[in-house]
Amino acid sequence: MIKINPERRNVTPEKAVRILKRYGEKMSLAEARIMLDFMYNFAILSLNQVLKDERMKEL
Repeated sequence: MIKINPERRNVTPEKAVRILKRYGEKMSLAEARIMLDFMYNFAILSLNQVLKDERMKEL
């Protein structure tokens, strides 16, 4: 299973808040942390699923 160290993430909660603010969305830092955790976890699950499917095709 692939894991991403939170310190190595490219998008910080502060950066996410700034980006969303540019588009008229308001979000607190706490909400941004939760959103980013969800997005990173979803990305890991998706990647693991793709890799698992690729390995199954080889069998």
